[in-house]
Amino acid sequence: MSDAAAWDARYAGAGHAFGTAPNRHLEAQAPRLRPGMRALALGDGEGRNGVWLAERGLEVTAVDWSAAGLAKAGALAASRGVALRTVAADLTAWDPPRGAFDLVAWIFVHLPPADRALVAGRAAAALAPGGLLVLEGFTPAQEGRRSGGPRDPSLLLSAALVRHHFAGLELLECLEGTVRLDEGPKHQGEAEVVRAVLRQVGG
Repeated sequence: MSDAAAWDARYAGAGHAFGTAPNRHLEAQAPRLRPGMRALALGDGEGRNGVWLAERGLEVTAVDWSAAGLAKAGALAASRGVALRTVAADLTAWDPPRGAFDLVAWIFVHLPPADRALVAGRAAAALAPGGLLVLEGFTPAQEGRRSGGPRDPSLLLSAALVRHHFAGLELLECLEGTVRLDEGPKHQGEAEVVRAVLRQVGG
């Protein structure tokens, strides 16, 4: 079920809830990126990751259920002189074209288990052969911390869940541990996350 209204309210204020700098795990993938690659940024909110990818010369589609967030994403892209295609949609109701993307960014996308399985399958299918899926999410060890993340434990991720949901992809990296987040006012301090990079090998 979409919670677009709640996210619209979160993004309605001044500033950016998660900052304007890219996620550090995504940023670390810069050596793998090339201009002209087609990227899909899932749950991209106010556009910090999609805009950064566009600045690297990628053709980016940013999807989020918050129109308010995507309006800020469009403004951020314009201020930096890059193009960003935005799609306001619930990820469970939006089916990306198969094999259309060289990169899928799944950064702090937390969904109920059934929805997560559905969206993960679509995300994997959206990758072209050789395409990469870059993921970061909070793990159960994050519960009780104030540095961000969902309160519902069923929404949390783990290395085991990553391997399960993306079993058809080649696992290049997958680590769980403690990181220090500095991503706007909503993600600050030590956090427990899983970070993964996977590759589509099918034709």
